[in-house]
This record gives sequence, C-alpha cells and structure tokens, in this order.
Amino acid sequence: MGPAKKAKAKVGAAADAATASSKFPSCIRHVPPSSVAITIHAKPGSKVAAITDFSDDALGVQIDAPPKDGEANAALIHFMASVLGVKKRQVSLGAGSKSRDKVLVVQDVTLQSVFDALDKVSKCG
Repeated sequence: MGPAKKAKAKVGAAADAATASSKFPSCIRHVPPSSVAITIHAKPGSKVAAITDFSDDALGVQIDAPPKDGEANAALIHFMASVLGVKKRQVSLGAGSKSRDKVLVVQDVTLQSVFDALDKVSKCG
C-alpha cells in the first residue's frame, strides 16, 4: 500500500506544477534547475530585428541578418539577450541551428521574468 500513496503524491505534485505553469504560453517552459527554453520561429533577412508574434506555438522573431554561416543564429542570440536583459553567454541555441524553428535556452532566469520581458516587448512592438 505504501507505493500507491507515493504514486498519488507524485501525480498530485505533477498536476500542481502543470497548473502553476499553465498561465504561461507553451512556447516558454522551465528547464531545471534554473533555465528557460523558448521555442522560436525565426524569420532571417529582415530589415530590423523585432518580435512579431507571441503565441502558444512559438515566439515569432524577425532577424536582421542573412541565414548563412550562422550569422542569423548569432544575431538571434544577441537580440534575445538584449530583449531579456541578460548576458549573451546566458543564451544558447538548444536545437534548430539550420532550421527556422529553434529552441533557445536561457540560463539563470525565471519563467516569470522571461514572460514579463517578452510580453512587454510584444505589446510595445
């Protein structure tokens, strides 16, 4: 009987965690211990860098660099670091180096701080 109680406790804890993170769009998610992953749909070759869309699917970001030799990826990391107010070394490309759909990992930040920064920029822009 002991293991059944532990299973129930784990399910309850998982449900509580899901409820707590449900106020954030699914394109941003917590990565233990202290990082946040952001799903991005990049649009390289634009005239200016800007956030174009902030939805559950992905964060739309247009990049002012061409998609060759990693220039757009470097520009994306630099732009997102400035938007989030973190150092460039805290932002890395987790997946999608040769794709428009990417995952950026931001270290040593909270889900709330990332959401607030992105929400503020997406409403201004």
